[in-house]
Amino acid sequence: MDSLKIIMYPWLAMGHLTSFLHISNKLAERGHKIFFLLPPKTQPKLQQFNLHPHLITFLPLTIPHLQGLPHGAQTTADVPFHLHSLLRRAMDLTQPAIEQLLNELKPEFIFFDFTPWLPALARRYKVKSVHYCTISPAAVAYMIRDEPSAEAFLEPPAGFPPSAIKLYAHEARALLQVNNSREYDGATTFVQRMLTCFEECDGLGFRSCREIEGPYCDFLEMRFKKPVMLAGFVAPKAAEPWARLDHKWREWLDQFETKSVVYCAFGSEARLTKDQFQEVVLGLELTGLPFLAALKPPLGEEALPVRVRESKGVVVDDWVQQQLILKHPSVGCFVTHCGSGSLSEAMVSECVMAAAPHAGDQVINARVAAGELRAAVEVERDGDGLLTKEGVAEAVRMVMGDGREVRENHAKLRELLLGPGFEDSYMDGFVRNLFLLLH
Repeated sequence: MDSLKIIMYPWLAMGHLTSFLHISNKLAERGHKIFFLLPPKTQPKLQQFNLHPHLITFLPLTIPHLQGLPHGAQTTADVPFHLHSLLRRAMDLTQPAIEQLLNELKPEFIFFDFTPWLPALARRYKVKSVHYCTISPAAVAYMIRDEPSAEAFLEPPAGFPPSAIKLYAHEARALLQVNNSREYDGATTFVQRMLTCFEECDGLGFRSCREIEGPYCDFLEMRFKKPVMLAGFVAPKAAEPWARLDHKWREWLDQFETKSVVYCAFGSEARLTKDQFQEVVLGLELTGLPFLAALKPPLGEEALPVRVRESKGVVVDDWVQQQLILKHPSVGCFVTHCGSGSLSEAMVSECVMAAAPHAGDQVINARVAAGELRAAVEVERDGDGLLTKEGVAEAVRMVMGDGREVRENHAKLRELLLGPGFEDSYMDGFVRNLFLLLH
C-alpha cells in the first residue's frame, strides 16, 4: 500500500481546525488522501489554506443544535467558554454520522482530539485512531492528570523528566478548575474525558520534535504505553499565491525601521478584561516603540486608553495575517500568549519573543521557551498573576535591547527548524510510524 486514506475530525475550534489542516497538507504532499470533517460555515475560512484540493476533501458535518447553545453555533467562536461542554455534547451526537463515514470510506486512519468514543467506534471498523494533539508533549505530560487539589499541580507527576516547568499557585488553581469542570452529563470531568482519548487511541501524534521535547515524549510513551509520533513543527508555508500581506498593514509597517516594531497578539479566542487589556496596551506604549496589537477588547466596553490613540501604536480587534506580519522586516518582537500555533510561527520567524501566557498549555509552552530553551523572555506578573504595563514594557525592552542570549538562542532554534531536510525527515518518519501501526 503506497497511499493512505485518512479521516480528520478535530475539535471545533479554529486553532484545532487549522492545526489539523496543516498536517493534512503535509500528508497530502506525500500522496495520501484526506477527508476533512468540519462545520459548513468554517469551510470558506479554511478553503484558501487547502494546498492540495485534489487530495484533501472537505466534508461538511452538521452539528446538532442543543438547548442552551446559540442557534447556528458550530465552533467555539460561537459560544462562551462555559458552554464548551455543550458543544462537546453536540459533537458527541455526530457519532452516527461518523460511523456511516467509516463504513462508506473505509479509511486506514482517523485523527481526532476531543472525542473519547471515537477509538472504540474505529476499532469496530478495523480503523486505527490517532489522537493528534494540538498542544505540546510537555503540556500533555504535565497537565493531563486527574488531581484532587491545586497543590498537586505545583509538583510535576511522578517520573516527570528534570525540567524548568514550575507553576505558580494561581496557575495551579486555574488548571484544577479547567480539569475538574463537569461535562454536560455531570458524571465525568473534562480531564477524565481527555484521559480516555489518550488511553483508548492507537497512537499519539504531536506537532513537535525530539530536539526540543524528547524527554517529555519518552515520558508519555511510558505513561500511556503507545507510540508517540512526531510530525516536526509543521509550520504552514507562507510562499503560496494567497500569501500576500494585506496592503493596509504592509503600507503601515513599511514606514518603520528594520526590527523596530512590536507585534502583540493573544490568539483568536482570548478576550482580556478591561483592566488587563489596558495594561497590555499601555505597556506597549511605554516601550516607546511602534506597535501593532491584534487584541480582542472586552465586550461592550470602550477600553482603549485615550492617549494611545495619539501614539504610534495601532490596536485592532480583527483577524490579521500573523504569519506574514511576523515575516515583515520591520517587526522585531512578538508579544505572544504562547499558544502552540503562534509559538511554532514565532520560532521560525526572526522576531524575538516576549511570552505572556494566559492559561493551560500556554503556561507550559512559555516555561519551555523561556526557561529551558532560553529563547524568550516571560513577562513578569504581579502577586495576583496579573499583567502590568511595567512588566510588559520591561520584557519587550529586554528582548529588543540587552537580550543577546535570547536572540542567539532563538536564531539557533530557527536555524535548526528550518535546516535542509529537517521538517521533511520528521514528516517522513511520521508516515513510516503510521504504516507500522497497521501491522
